[in-house]
Amino acid sequence: MDNQKVYILTLKLIQENQFLLNTYMNVRESGMAKDFFQDVQPYCDELKAAIDEWLPLAVLWVETNQPKHLFAIQLKNTAENLQMVSVRAFYPETSLKRFKSHIQSIDYVLNRLKDELEG
Repeated sequence: MDNQKVYILTLKLIQENQFLLNTYMNVRESGMAKDFFQDVQPYCDELKAAIDEWLPLAVLWVETNQPKHLFAIQLKNTAENLQMVSVRAFYPETSLKRFKSHIQSIDYVLNRLKDELEG
């Protein structure tokens, strides 16, 4: 199994999560939603491809190595949450509390996996 690939993809998703938080804060401040077909859909499609590549590798790594306090279901939920916030980040009417909660949850799981991979 290629731990390096899982690690690199995990780092990419951590960066994307931070990008989504920054995007949301900028959109919320400006009050202007982004265009779905020009901005939102291309970004979401690109992120989904990265998530689809990361998830099976990460789940396999967790099932093989069985780290404490990290389970495959958390990775699956994180993938779903990332896809959800990737759309909601571009709209100012998204609930701040709920959005930040999802971002923090994603960040926790991804950083937990990163720490385990660093060993």
